[in-house]
Amino acid sequence: MGTTYTQLSITERRQIERWRHAKVPVDEMAKVLKRCRSTIFRELKRNHFSDESMPKHDGYYGAAAHLMQADLRARDRKLIKYPELCKRVIERIKDGWTPEQIGNRMIQEQAPLRVCQETIYRYIYSREGMRDDLWWYLPTHRVARRPRRTRRRREPKFHRDVSILFRPDDVAHRRQFGHWEVDLMLFKQKLGQTNVTLLVERVSRFTVILKNPSRHTKPVMGKIIKAIKDLPHQARRSITFDRGSEFMNWPHLQAEIGTQTWFCDPSSPWQKGTVENTNRRARRWLPRKRDIRSMTDQDMKEISDRLNNTPRKCLGWKTPAEVFREKMLEELR
Repeated sequence: MGTTYTQLSITERRQIERWRHAKVPVDEMAKVLKRCRSTIFRELKRNHFSDESMPKHDGYYGAAAHLMQADLRARDRKLIKYPELCKRVIERIKDGWTPEQIGNRMIQEQAPLRVCQETIYRYIYSREGMRDDLWWYLPTHRVARRPRRTRRRREPKFHRDVSILFRPDDVAHRRQFGHWEVDLMLFKQKLGQTNVTLLVERVSRFTVILKNPSRHTKPVMGKIIKAIKDLPHQARRSITFDRGSEFMNWPHLQAEIGTQTWFCDPSSPWQKGTVENTNRRARRWLPRKRDIRSMTDQDMKEISDRLNNTPRKCLGWKTPAEVFREKMLEELR
């Protein structure tokens, strides 16, 4: 039988508050309370009170901590508090939906009352969920949930075969036309999730700018596919990405239009320096503080046209549009 864990009481939390003000070491607190030291550390971190309007009062307060924890437990018991919500969740579990699918579908439907996948898992393995054998409907049919630290890590998002280490030298040295680099331009968080995809052809520096409503991988990759699929294959031989989660749907791109994908090493933006350099140029019109939610696709095209019709020293003072057109004609001869 495993050890039974009990929540910290209001008395214990007030004692921790007094000790905290007296600068008593955490090890000593844990010894007197007969608690694990990690429990005390977690309590102090999780229930720390902070308010920008009252910076002098930041700290740990036993009564406030107890209320915060009670509110958290109440959220965890949402499926018991709302029977109709619980009924809908159980129906979907029995229909073969996973907790992740249920939680994210509620978000997609903008349901006024919803729960996250972790809350659903907790309910499945709670006394109520075990009574209904809800665990049996999960893909794993696991009767007991694995302890958090023993859960399997997710498989790598990007296969080793698409590492930039295997990208041909003709791409790296710009000896062949039709190889692109892609980057995502982000803006201030308070302005929402809207972002911009930047595509740059390595030889000509020709640029395409696409607006995205979010960083979800399917719509981001869908827009890239739509932007280049009508080009002849010689003009879209490969695309080099970084390892951002928004590019996880890369197998769909390869399968649909046959464009090879390569991925930079983690935290190595210099491996796609062409698009990084273009990113800096585009920031003249798309600074981080700009709210782009009201901008249209036509606005993005106008910025692309400015970049593509500006002479570049590296192109012998030709414009990216001129070089792109020349290379396209060469490939089609």
